[in-house]
Amino acid sequence: METVKLASINQKPTLKQASLHMNASLGTAILQMQPEPRPCFTPTLLEDIRAFHTYMSQSIDLDQQTKGYSDWKYIVLASGDEQTFNLGGDLALFVELIEQRDRNKLMDYATACIDGAYGFHTHLGQPVTSIALVEGNAQGGGFEAALSCNVIIAERGTHLGFPEVLFNMFPGMGAYSFLSRRVGSSLAERLIYSGDLYTAETLYDLGVIDILADEGAGHQALTNYIRTAQRRTNALKLIRHVRQTYHTVPYEELLGITTQWVDAALNLQRNEIGIMQRLVRAQNKRAAKLAESHQKELRQAT
Repeated sequence: METVKLASINQKPTLKQASLHMNASLGTAILQMQPEPRPCFTPTLLEDIRAFHTYMSQSIDLDQQTKGYSDWKYIVLASGDEQTFNLGGDLALFVELIEQRDRNKLMDYATACIDGAYGFHTHLGQPVTSIALVEGNAQGGGFEAALSCNVIIAERGTHLGFPEVLFNMFPGMGAYSFLSRRVGSSLAERLIYSGDLYTAETLYDLGVIDILADEGAGHQALTNYIRTAQRRTNALKLIRHVRQTYHTVPYEELLGITTQWVDAALNLQRNEIGIMQRLVRAQNKRAAKLAESHQKELRQAT
């Protein structure tokens, strides 16, 4: 009966601000983020991520029940924008909820963020590997999302960092937890509190990024990694077990930190909120410019 139940509910999700690309030969499911109007974690994108996690977990469960194994071995977080992976939290929504003093909705948003990150971090509780494919800049929550994955592939020339200190905040959806597990507390704090953007090359040298790809070759680097991993299945399983045993971030830790983030956000001053608003305007201009460029390309193609 359970198999029938899973088969009946395991429908490919309808996504609004993301697209799902399945490659059976490589065993990969790639979620490409396509948020609107800005390249950030909108509530709709967070719903898409939750739907993706549910779908993949059910698909793997169904495979294991019917075949005893699953062909799906990798879940990949990527972007449909080759210049931007993700710029992080929905700052326009932050400003709105802070001004309304709506702690509950701000907490709901923050919780949805850590739910998504925790799903990638724990690879859905399934025998899969989560991979972040960073082909464009990743800031704030975008960098956090990449850090939540088991493996980070980033192209040369991309920039990653945490700008939250510019408006007197900290990245509260897992940055410290994920980063400190990778490179230690001291370096994690330095990277977070500098407020600087770092090149993928620098972060690779520091041990933050696992695989450094040439510009425009991120997908090829992903394929190469998987091909190599397919030849080293036992080693991969052992490494995953060690990571789960010694480096898994408890959900309670993420929730505790993001609760502090919500309380801190509600205490921001007017000038700090103003900085957030200026960042939103800058993101809007960039999104408009990108849309105009895409329209131009379409006109030239036709």
